[in-house]
Amino acid sequence: MPQHKFIVCNYNNSLSSGTVSYQAPSNIALVKYWGKYGEQLPMNASVSFTLKNCNTKTILSFKKKDSNGFDFEVYLDGHREISFEPKILKFFERVEAYLPFLKDFQFKIETANSFPHSSGIASSASGMSALALCLMDMERQMQPDIPKDYFIEKASFLARLGSGSACRSIEGPLIVWGEHPEINGSSNYFGTKFPFKVHENFKNYQDTILLVDKGEKQVSSTLGHNLMVEHPFAVQRFRQAKDNLSKLISVFKNGDISQFVKIVESEALSLHAMMLTSMPYFILMKPNTLEIINRIWKFRNNTNSQVCFTLDAGANVHMLYPEVEKDTVLHFIKTELAQFCKNAEFIKDEVGCGAEKLQDTKF
Repeated sequence: MPQHKFIVCNYNNSLSSGTVSYQAPSNIALVKYWGKYGEQLPMNASVSFTLKNCNTKTILSFKKKDSNGFDFEVYLDGHREISFEPKILKFFERVEAYLPFLKDFQFKIETANSFPHSSGIASSASGMSALALCLMDMERQMQPDIPKDYFIEKASFLARLGSGSACRSIEGPLIVWGEHPEINGSSNYFGTKFPFKVHENFKNYQDTILLVDKGEKQVSSTLGHNLMVEHPFAVQRFRQAKDNLSKLISVFKNGDISQFVKIVESEALSLHAMMLTSMPYFILMKPNTLEIINRIWKFRNNTNSQVCFTLDAGANVHMLYPEVEKDTVLHFIKTELAQFCKNAEFIKDEVGCGAEKLQDTKF
């Protein structure tokens, strides 16, 4: 099994205390993953743009201890966040087999997002990938000869065990997660870089996120994934995702943005269709989400723009468009769409290259 290569028997060096910091981005899936099996494994392959400005900064402080068990505290924006700690505990329990030093240290996990938490901008993806990288940095200090490729692959593997989509937030700009017959090296266990040619049309692609709702989602992604187990349309949905990823391989090669628009918007609506037809059913879109979508369609028809939308598991709208349209689309957003956002807020983002280690270990 692929995960066996990530099990470590012993380390060459020992650590007593220290601090390490990483910044990891969110990502926006173009082909969505919805439904999982086993331990955080996807029922279908997905592909995502790695973002640049929506990110999580995590500072991990550690100190050797003698007591048994996991010992950690989590801080968000400088305040102890006890509600996050059960999720971190579950993460530690899942990854202990691959990071056998976890119970040897007392940890302080300090984290801050550049965007609203739990509002459908994949804060768990950026947060868990940043934490996984910090832990891998500790392992590299104890085992300095770890190859770079192994470091990246294992960080993605570990991040997945905290939040599935987090495995797509280690690198960029396009990351595949899940086995796909046309993508050699693709894996259910970790994210991999999109291996094919990408047309210039998709370089520096823009993503402006309209903050329709900054509150916490009424239904968690975990619950939503679980509802796919007996979903009446699950098999068809998994087949659709597989086919759309195959189509995107050609689209990225030939630069056909009009086909890209059709696939990406169809994927977004299919994701939310699964929520609408689950049992129990639920709706994460808001009235303003639909208003924005309709106005995007009208704007595209009237101007021949190549802007499109996608949605994650939330109400916020990601507007994707080529860099050449940046000024025009931002004007459209400010004059027509901002009124449908909470406090007229939106985030200007673009495709990024992945996570980075930070020298600054203070907020």
